[in-house]
Amino acid sequence: MGGGHAHRATSGIDRIEVGATARVALLAGLGVALVATLVGLVVWWPPGDVADQAAESGGPAAQFAADGVTFPSGEVVSVAPRCPGKGLPDGSGCSTLEVEVEGEDLTVQVAVPPEVLDSGVAEGDQVELLRTPTPDAVDGAEASYSYFATDRDGTMLWLLLFFVIVVVAIARWRGLFALFGLAFGGLVIWWWVLPALLDGAPGVGVALTGASMIMFVVLYTTHGFSLRTSTALAGTLLGILLTAGLGVIAIGNAHLTGISDEAGAILATFGELDFQALLGCALVIAGLGVLNDVTITQASAVWELRAASPGASRTEIFNRAMRIGRDHIASTIYTIVFAYVGTALILLMVLRVYDRPLIDLLSTEQLAEEVVRTLVTSIGLVLAVPVTTGLAALIASPRPHEVGT
Repeated sequence: MGGGHAHRATSGIDRIEVGATARVALLAGLGVALVATLVGLVVWWPPGDVADQAAESGGPAAQFAADGVTFPSGEVVSVAPRCPGKGLPDGSGCSTLEVEVEGEDLTVQVAVPPEVLDSGVAEGDQVELLRTPTPDAVDGAEASYSYFATDRDGTMLWLLLFFVIVVVAIARWRGLFALFGLAFGGLVIWWWVLPALLDGAPGVGVALTGASMIMFVVLYTTHGFSLRTSTALAGTLLGILLTAGLGVIAIGNAHLTGISDEAGAILATFGELDFQALLGCALVIAGLGVLNDVTITQASAVWELRAASPGASRTEIFNRAMRIGRDHIASTIYTIVFAYVGTALILLMVLRVYDRPLIDLLSTEQLAEEVVRTLVTSIGLVLAVPVTTGLAALIASPRPHEVGT
């Protein structure tokens, strides 16, 4: 075919026709996005380990514990019953654990909050202790021990293995590639996004760059190199831009500080950070998963509809795909809202017992931040559905003889 005629896409559905102009426009746009992403990675690349730099300069938030404090593990050898009607133990011998310290010929008794005993800690369980040298210690021989945490590594390990087995067994190679994409996304956030933010890089810029890099790798590794995947990627990137822009406007208009809990207050001691920009970054990252879900679904829906009806007009394909998209929007909105309710259940219970109307509590920093986060990400994914569907309908052309080419 000539340059002005349609060419077949290598998306796995042989009947799909893609016009040369649409193909070039799509790939050129993604090329620009990729270049911008790489530039962002270079410009905001952190100069080194920010935590190490803070430790060297004596920064207040760089150390987790005081000098000399260690965290040895131990095995519970006996459990004293909970003190009825009391909070922390008063030294009477109840609400305590007797722990044999690993690597030391030593058994210590440590007080624990009553809820630790209520969680079911029993003999044979592993716990982590906090060992603090005493001021008059000689060669570190004398120290005090206290309870720090229960060892949960075993549980998390078998859950992780079970998750991997289930994903690979059911989704097979596609599931394996999805796990690879998930691991890559985690590495990008831990090794680039967080250090860049701690180094003072702009939060929204870092979010857009990191999210773009993650989506480029995740979508192509999970769904393969095709124009269908490229269309979904374009829709995802546009959805990310919409979410980021709306988030910046909403955060400023609501006068949110970005510091709503103890973790934010601790981070505020680290240095001069723009917490409103950090909240904007959080909004973008929070919406990545569901945004990717709806865009790949809509792109796939358009491709399948076009394969089933190669002569249908773009408008007809768009309308059919949007019927699918509306159902997906409804279910995804439920997912976002109930996911927040699940993670914030304790906070919501506290608000429920307050002697104030809920509408008055919505303006509190902690609750307003989550409401804004939920609404912004929801609006972003809703807008991404028609955007992605429209892009896909434009790119997946009717058959040439149907449009006079």
